[in-house]
Amino acid sequence: MDLDLLISSLYLATLVLLGIWGAHRVWMVRCFRWEEAVEGTEPGAGELPLVTVQLPLFNERTVARRLLEAVAGLDYPRERLEIQVLDDSTDETRGIVDDEIRALVARGIDAKVLRRADRTGYKAGALDFGMLRARGELLCVFDADFLPPADFLQRMVRAFDDPGVGMAQARWDHANRDESTLTRAQATLLDGHFVVEHKVRFDEGLFFNFNGTAGIWRRETIRAAGGWQHDTLTEDLDLSYRAQLAGWRFVYVPLVAAPAEVPPDIAAFKSQQHRWAKGSVQVARKLGGRILRAPIPVRQKLEAFTHLTGNTGYPLVLAVSVLLPLSVRQHAAFMGVGHLLIFLLCTCSVILFYDTSQRALGRGLAQRLRDVPAAMSLGIGMCVSQTRAVLEGLFGATGEFVRTPKRGDAPKNAAATYLIRLHGLPGIELALAVWFSWGIANAIHHRMWGSLPFLLLFLTGFAWVGTLSLTSWWRLVASRRARA
Repeated sequence: MDLDLLISSLYLATLVLLGIWGAHRVWMVRCFRWEEAVEGTEPGAGELPLVTVQLPLFNERTVARRLLEAVAGLDYPRERLEIQVLDDSTDETRGIVDDEIRALVARGIDAKVLRRADRTGYKAGALDFGMLRARGELLCVFDADFLPPADFLQRMVRAFDDPGVGMAQARWDHANRDESTLTRAQATLLDGHFVVEHKVRFDEGLFFNFNGTAGIWRRETIRAAGGWQHDTLTEDLDLSYRAQLAGWRFVYVPLVAAPAEVPPDIAAFKSQQHRWAKGSVQVARKLGGRILRAPIPVRQKLEAFTHLTGNTGYPLVLAVSVLLPLSVRQHAAFMGVGHLLIFLLCTCSVILFYDTSQRALGRGLAQRLRDVPAAMSLGIGMCVSQTRAVLEGLFGATGEFVRTPKRGDAPKNAAATYLIRLHGLPGIELALAVWFSWGIANAIHHRMWGSLPFLLLFLTGFAWVGTLSLTSWWRLVASRRARA
């Protein structure tokens, strides 16, 4: 086969596959409604349920005190509230937790710290350990960097007046959204998930997931679904699908938002996204057959498949990244109407998707023009490391649950010992930035002006993520030298 024909065929086939994901995003935007959702937020009659708030921690000295103070401020009857700190820490976090627990107990709050002999099962193991010792019929989970509003429990627990409801999830907000371009881009990416995806899946009666934090479980649901399991890196996603396959109903409460910290450093962000992507593929491997065989509507099966395999889009973006500059040479194919329509579907669907989430949150045009392109660039730049995560999820072992470092209220340099190691070759994305520089030069030479916006978007994403990765790697090296 002619080399140019092979390249063109592979490129267009990959673009068509990405176009399917683009069509799915367009469908979600078409179904999206942001009118007030009241389920789970209205006061109801009868006694409030007993709630155990579980706080899984591992070396969180920069945020532990802040978290405990926020949870202690929850507006909920003290006789109906228990606070469990599931502390697997090995550093000074232990002392901070002990001091705070003593202070809470002195205030008449039922608070206790539980520690295990080892970290078996990581977060899933800690949550299971706590559940066996919890008083509450409802279990509310917060990660270390979350700051729940005082009325969180009051507004969420009424969802469980319906005995068929097994889990209620709140929306994540972003306490440090405006810290940098990186944090704004991350916040925009997360908003697409929490504002559009969760809302549409809930409204349409489709499966959606507990996000590991800022949600409440019915204890009976966890038991009926087989309990917390740690054979994937996304124990929350795994349990969510098992529970819904068992017939439990989930409720999404987007009007209740819990602020949290998005990773301020690219290494921490890459680590977080690697775990999420690898874990979702592991859950697809684990539960894919059960979902296909389950006595549920076909539309639920299709959306579950789309959800669990969504990260396979990253290898497709990487393939397009390699092939796109080569395809520029093929004037007729590149400028064909079919190609242009597919590429516009892939690109414009992403713009529409994230812009919709930002408009729903009341963000102005100037903010959207700044943040949506940044989110797209970040997503493109992440395709190298995320492709690795997808392949590990498909073919590798479960792996270690690596927590995401939190900065909290500490100065930037105070979090230095919580820097995380970058996997792979630091700055590998810069090689693709050079590749796209060649593609841009080629496009200019052939007067392919219409291709330049797309090529520049890819160039920006790879150059940005590559530069941030090299900078993060150098900070880690400097920190190790300083401690040596």
